[in-house]
Amino acid sequence: MTAPFEALAIPPAALENGGVEILRAGIVEGGLHISVRRAFDDAQAWGMVLADIARHVARIHAMETGASEDLTLDRIRNMLDAELDSPTDPGTTTAIS
Repeated sequence: MTAPFEALAIPPAALENGGVEILRAGIVEGGLHISVRRAFDDAQAWGMVLADIARHVARIHAMETGASEDLTLDRIRNMLDAELDSPTDPGTTTAIS
């Protein structure tokens, strides 16, 4: 029997105002699985999205662990750069509509 998927709640602002989900990510059997919508005509916008996500992750991590938000963000940035330069697992991508 498989364990149920533990989905996050929809952000309150999205419930109140609507919006479009552009990214959903989950860890399944130790691997990353995502659903993503292209969402932007300019791919550079994804850089802003990923930077915002990194800042939110650093803030949550700092609040929950007492770690420094700046140090946490530096660690995220260092690993992001390392993974972009030399991926431990490039994975595969399949378009499903």
